[in-house]
Amino acid sequence: MEAAASRNSVPPERARPFFAFVLAVITVAALVSAVPLARLPGQLPDLPAAFWVMAGLAVLVDSRPFTPPGRRQSSAVFPSTCFTFAIMLGWGLAPAVAVQAAAVVVSSWRMRHVWWRAAFNIGQYALALFAAYGVSRLADLDRVGWGDVAVVAAAAGAWFLVKYGSVTVAVRLLFGGRWWAMFRQGLPFEALSIGALLLLSPVLLAAAERSAALIPLVLVPLYAVYRMARLSAEQEQLSRLDPLTGLANRKGLLGEVADQLPAHAERNAKGADERHLALLVLDLDRFKHVNDALGHAVGDRLLVEVGGRLTSAVRPGDVVARLGGDEFAILAPQLTSVDEARDLAARVVAELAEPVALDGLPLDVSGSMGIAVYPAHGEDFATLLRHADVAMYDAKHRGDTVAVYAPDSDHNSPERLSLLADLRRALDDGLGERDRQITMYYQPQVAIDTGEVVGVEALLRWRHPRHGMVDPEELIRVAEQSAVMRLLTRRVVDDVVEQVAKWSAAGLSLRAALNVSVRDLHDGEIADQIADRLARYALPADRLQLEITEGALMADPRRVLATIARLDKIGVAIALDDFGTGYSSMQHLRRLPLAEVKVDRSFVLGMSTDADDAAIVRSVIELAGALGLRVVAEGVEDERTWRLLHAAGCHVAQGWFYARPMPADELVTWLARYRAINPNGPTA
Repeated sequence: MEAAASRNSVPPERARPFFAFVLAVITVAALVSAVPLARLPGQLPDLPAAFWVMAGLAVLVDSRPFTPPGRRQSSAVFPSTCFTFAIMLGWGLAPAVAVQAAAVVVSSWRMRHVWWRAAFNIGQYALALFAAYGVSRLADLDRVGWGDVAVVAAAAGAWFLVKYGSVTVAVRLLFGGRWWAMFRQGLPFEALSIGALLLLSPVLLAAAERSAALIPLVLVPLYAVYRMARLSAEQEQLSRLDPLTGLANRKGLLGEVADQLPAHAERNAKGADERHLALLVLDLDRFKHVNDALGHAVGDRLLVEVGGRLTSAVRPGDVVARLGGDEFAILAPQLTSVDEARDLAARVVAELAEPVALDGLPLDVSGSMGIAVYPAHGEDFATLLRHADVAMYDAKHRGDTVAVYAPDSDHNSPERLSLLADLRRALDDGLGERDRQITMYYQPQVAIDTGEVVGVEALLRWRHPRHGMVDPEELIRVAEQSAVMRLLTRRVVDDVVEQVAKWSAAGLSLRAALNVSVRDLHDGEIADQIADRLARYALPADRLQLEITEGALMADPRRVLATIARLDKIGVAIALDDFGTGYSSMQHLRRLPLAEVKVDRSFVLGMSTDADDAAIVRSVIELAGALGLRVVAEGVEDERTWRLLHAAGCHVAQGWFYARPMPADELVTWLARYRAINPNGPTA
C-alpha cells in the first residue's frame, strides 16, 4: 500500500506538470465520451439482461482489485476490464464507459484514492475504450471469422497501449526518471494479467449471446487470472529477498537503486543537491572462523542477528540487503552529505560492537564498510557497488572500519584494466628479441670485500607502445591480482634461465636472482617450471636464486613454505627480500631454508645520515651472520654508504654506486670494462 499512498500526494516541484497531464487526460476523455454518454439514457431500456449481469459483476469484482507488491508498479489489476471490454464489443462505447466509471468509483472508495485520482482513472479508461472501440468497428461480430478475431485482438492492443502508456507517463511525472525504462519495467506483468482479461472478453460475449446465466461462470477463469497474477507477483517478490535473513538480496537491491536513481539524476541535472544517495557495503571480519569452529548452522544464526542489527541501525527509507556470504549492503537515498553517510556507517559499527550471544557463547562481530556516493563515485548500480567494494577492501587493508571510495585505491579502474589487457597481449607477442615490449634488465651484485661481481638481480621492464616505460611497481600491481601474473612469471623464468645459460656458455659464471609474487608461491607450479628449465639448459641449480618478501610469507605460510621447501630440494637458493619491513622476521629466519637476506633500501639509503638506520642495518648484518646467512644491501648509491657496509661486515652490495640495471647485452659490455673496487684502498 506504500506505492498507493505515495500517489495520493504529489511533490510540490512536480505538481504543475503532473496535474496538467491529469487535466488533459480528463478533458480529452470527456470530449470523446460526451456525445455517446448523452445518448445513453435512450439506450438503457433496450439493453438485454446479459448487459446488466456484466455491469453488476464489473462493479462487484472491482470492490477487491489485486494490487501487486513492490514499488512503483504501473497499476493494480482491475477484473472489471474483462466485463467493460465485452460490453464495448457488444453494446457500444457509452455503456462500457458508464459501467467502467461506476467500477472505478467503487474501487477508489475501497482503496482510499483522492478524488482527482479517481477522475484520472476514469479518464484513462474512457480513452482506452474509445481507442479500442474505433478499432473494433472494423470487425463484424455477428459473423466472426479469423479476420474479425485479429481485429478484436488489435482493439485489445489499442486499449492496452493507451491505458498502460498514460499510466507510465503519469508515474514518470510523479516520480521522475526515464519513461521508456518505466514502460519496459512493468510491461511483462501488465501484458500477462491485463492481456488475459481483455482476450477473455470475446469469449464472455459469445457466452452471453447464448444465455445470461452463463456469464457468472466467467468468475472461475477470472479467479484463475487473479491467482496467477498474485502468484507471479509473490514469486517476483520472493526472488528479491534473501531466504536466510529476509532482507533484500542483490536483485532486490538492484531494483531499489533502479527506482531511486532517476529521481536523483533529475535533481542533479537541475542543480538541486539537497539529497544524496549512498551505497554502503559491509564485510564481516573472521566470519569464516565462526563457520569452521562452530558450524554453518551457528554461522547462519549469526548472519540473521547481524541483519536484524543493521535494520535497527538504519533510518526509515533506507534499504538493508544481504549480497551473499557475510557481505551486506545499505542503500541510503536521503542523505545530505558524505559526512552523513559516514555517520550512518559509524552507527552500524557501533550496533555491531556488542557481542552476539549464541548458545551462551558471546561472539564478537566486527566488519569493514565501504561507501560510494551518487553521482561522484558512479552513476549506475554496478559502478556504485564496485566502488563501495573497493572502499571496503581499502578499509580492511588500512585496518579502519569505514572508508569512502577514492580512485587511488581502485586497482581495477578502467585505465588499469586497459593496461592489464595490453600486458596480456605483450606477453603473447611473437616478436623478435629487439621488438619485445617485456624485457629483463640486470643489476650487478658485488662482493664488498673483493669487488668481484658475484651475481645479478633480474628486474622486469615493460616498454608500453603508448605510455613508454611502465613503472615496475605499477606493473606488478596490475598483474598480481589476476591470472596474468602466472603468465608473467613463466615469461620471467624462461627469459632469465635462458639468459644465464647463454652467459654460462660464454664463460660468465653469474648467479641470477629473480623476484616472485605471492600468487607464484601459492601455486607449486613454479617449482616444476624451474626444475624443467634448469634441466633443459643443463644449468646448475645454484645459478638461480628466488627472492621472496615477508608479506608473501604472511599471506598463506603453509602453502608458501611447501613451495619453498620444494625449491630448496631442487637446489635453488632462497633470499628474503626487503628484510625488516614485514612481520615476525626472527621467526622466518629460524624456519625458512634461506641462503641470503636483503636489507631493504629504505634503511641502506639513510644509514650515512641517520644513526637509527645505521643501527638497524648493523643489527640485521650481525643477526644474519650469526645464523650463517649471506647479507645483500640494496640501494647503495655512494661511497660513504659502501664503506659503512664494509665496516659492518656486509657481504654483497647492489646499487647505483656500482651500476644501474641494464639489458643483458649492455651488462656484458659493462663487465668487460669493470674494474674491481677494493674497500681497503682508493676507489677506482
